[in-house]
Amino acid sequence: MPNLRQVYILLFSLYWAQGLPVGFMTHALPVILRAQGVSLAHIGGFGLLMLPWSIKIFWATYVDRLALSRLGHYRSWIIPTQLSSVLILIILSFFPIQALDQPGYLLLFFVLLFLMNLTGATQDIATDGLAVNLLKTDQQHWGNTFQVIGSRLGFIVGGGAVLWCLDWLHWQTTFLALALLVFINTLPVLLYREPTHANSATRTQTSSVSLLQAVKAYLNYFQSSAELKAWLLVLISFKVADGLSGPLLKPLMVDMGLNFTQIGVYITMLGAVAALVGAGMAGLLLRHYSRIACLMVFSILKISSLIAYAVIAYSYERHVQIAPSYLYAVNAFEDACSAMLLVVMLTLVMQYSRKQFAGTDFTFQVSIMATVSGLLYLISGMIGDMLGYYRYLSVICMVAMVCLWPIFYWKNKVSPV
Repeated sequence: MPNLRQVYILLFSLYWAQGLPVGFMTHALPVILRAQGVSLAHIGGFGLLMLPWSIKIFWATYVDRLALSRLGHYRSWIIPTQLSSVLILIILSFFPIQALDQPGYLLLFFVLLFLMNLTGATQDIATDGLAVNLLKTDQQHWGNTFQVIGSRLGFIVGGGAVLWCLDWLHWQTTFLALALLVFINTLPVLLYREPTHANSATRTQTSSVSLLQAVKAYLNYFQSSAELKAWLLVLISFKVADGLSGPLLKPLMVDMGLNFTQIGVYITMLGAVAALVGAGMAGLLLRHYSRIACLMVFSILKISSLIAYAVIAYSYERHVQIAPSYLYAVNAFEDACSAMLLVVMLTLVMQYSRKQFAGTDFTFQVSIMATVSGLLYLISGMIGDMLGYYRYLSVICMVAMVCLWPIFYWKNKVSPV
């Protein structure tokens, strides 16, 4: 069995590699598109690129049940998907980015991005399954802290650093550097020897069961108690505010006159650093306070950050001058709150994941959140165009307050330990 430090380094590197391309698509791409005059509605439509993260549950069971080689069950999935991401990034580095105004090139560009999300989502299933099997209950909060820190570092580089570099480096150099970083973060898993998991016999036995039977038996688990049913409500409501506000926050900064460097360095990168701090704070607080209490408090802090954004939008629409430092502070606070929430939420997701269905249980729960967020992302840009920043953000704040109710409902259903 590998030592705990090695496990944390392994998970950190895998989630960092995963965060690099996702950071580009979620942080850099909307800014680039808005700077080119693309509407909020069309920017929201680019949420389709993240579809694999929502539907990965459909192939998660294969990742749990089948090994591709003798490299180790989950490692046999992680290594080829990670190397595929490196290859796609290299191909993207040679892409004629100036030709995106031509439909053929635009289609090819988004196909490549979609494939990168597909490989990343599959790697995520295997990594989550590996983490559930390797981490004990009292290690889960630190494991998820390193997960969030790694992914946020990926966002810093893939989102903020890319925007900054595009102001002074060529497209090709930037993407070749991304490919190199993903490859470097592949080295720990290449050098890692995956142990035989305690549930391997159960996994082998379930592999002979038909997929339909496995899905039916699997879904019964999340209907087996009042606590799990209440937990499903939390999963469904958790990402509602994020999905509604996603297409608005970065474009708002563009419309307020911030340039690529300001958004890349002081919004995306500084925000990601704040997220690292938030993730570390969440890991420490989870040592002393219950997961339920942390989820409730962090959710309230997140709502307060959205209210601060609504104040910014109100000032912008009434042409009141706002100091850029205030924008940076609000963005950093929101990112820190989001990271704190994510650490405690992923820890709870891991808590409700069974080891014999590790990747599938984890993926099912995360996919619920991603699906809700993605669907709302698609329509929120259109609503934002109709209502304007301030009115729409005010609605989002009220919706976020309503979404506190499922947490209180679930809290009352949790069985005492």
